[in-house]
Amino acid sequence: MGTRLGTTITKKLMEEQRQFPKSTGDFSGMLYELVIGLKVIAYEVNKAGLMNILGHAGSTNVQGEVQQKLDIFANTTLIHKMDHTGYLCGMASEEEEDIIQIADKHPQGGKYVLLFDPLDGSSNIDVNVSIGTIFAIYRKTSNHPKCTLEDFLQPGKNLLAAGYAVYGSSTMFVYSTGLGIHGFTLDPGVGEFILSHPDMRTPEKGKIYSINEGNSINWDERTKKMVDHFKANDESTGRPYSSRYIGSLVADFHRNLLNGGIFMYPPDKRSPKGKLRLMYEAIPLAFLAEQAGGAAIDDKGRRILDIVPDELHQRTPLYIGSKQDVETVKEFLV
Repeated sequence: MGTRLGTTITKKLMEEQRQFPKSTGDFSGMLYELVIGLKVIAYEVNKAGLMNILGHAGSTNVQGEVQQKLDIFANTTLIHKMDHTGYLCGMASEEEEDIIQIADKHPQGGKYVLLFDPLDGSSNIDVNVSIGTIFAIYRKTSNHPKCTLEDFLQPGKNLLAAGYAVYGSSTMFVYSTGLGIHGFTLDPGVGEFILSHPDMRTPEKGKIYSINEGNSINWDERTKKMVDHFKANDESTGRPYSSRYIGSLVADFHRNLLNGGIFMYPPDKRSPKGKLRLMYEAIPLAFLAEQAGGAAIDDKGRRILDIVPDELHQRTPLYIGSKQDVETVKEFLV
């Protein structure tokens, strides 16, 4: 007799759908279509070295960053996978300057908007370090059939769902619809995401700090004192913390989510407004952190999910991870 397959992502989505009696199934259908797109990206990432898809593409994105070939592939895959479903009225990608209108294909317009970072950590692609995809979903707020910018410039507390895929030694899909956070591992033998980490909770206090110390020459005094605190020897408070920094946000976040700790990307002299993207990176991961019992703030001590974005590609400082560690950081900031 074969081994029981376990809970698939499809089954889990259906279970959550039943908790909303008026649900039409559109939301679950949209998430499942997105999952298929992530499987396509995972497959391409896993065989990239064999298919001449590593390396620079010879172009830059709207952020002025050099694009990798896999950046373009992941971006195109998600756009083409999601623009014909009828569930969305529009999308926004970290790789695209403007919102992506899809109402022309579906004049009635969809009920949701999707934002995504198609391939986070792409500078690590050529050295086989874990990378990932991050996404966020909101309900459309305007009455116009086409999307407007206001449909996207919503605070994170309005999110309907957020998640990420991390492409590493295995491919994992982690998501939340506000009913806790669950992790699924892709079984390559059957091509299905199987529930491997139900009801994920991050430790209240961690033992890891994650920050790019190569930027320390540009830090202000607050940041220097903050990092020195985590490096100081104090057995009563579990210090010093161990330093772990991959340079791929989704991978650093995923490790700290499971093991506990704090990820920090402060403002500095070169990036006084911070470097991470509020809408494509900080907000969706902050939503997941809070669902797992963690927290996320900016350099003013503001809860990330309370910030109302001003622009599509807004940047922000980010401190995210175990709740007690974020509270410790806050003491240095305010």
